[in-house]
Formats: sequence, C-alpha cells, structure tokens
Amino acid sequence: MPERTRDATGSLIDPTHPIEDRVPRGIWVRVLIYVCAGHFLAGFLFLLFALGGRG
Repeated sequence: MPERTRDATGSLIDPTHPIEDRVPRGIWVRVLIYVCAGHFLAGFLFLLFALGGRG
C-alpha cells in the first residue's frame, strides 16, 4: 500500500486517487451567484403574480 502524506494545506496526498478532496473556490463563487440570481428571479416572479392578482 502506498504511503499517504499530507501537502502544505493538510490535505492527504494519495497517488492512487488523484482526485482533490476540496471543491475549488471558483465553483463555490459560481454556485453562490446562481443561487442568489435564482432567488432574485423567483422573488420577482412572485411579485409579478402578487401584483397581477390584485387587478
């Protein structure tokens, strides 16, 4: 079994599994933007239907 060492951030380095154990920061930023934009769009549509239902 290969020896598992740690890199400078403390993450395990395993040569048999070259997959990162952390999600890149750019993905988190993109997800946050999409979630905020989705909620804004949903709120806007809710406002349109609420105001249109008064008429």
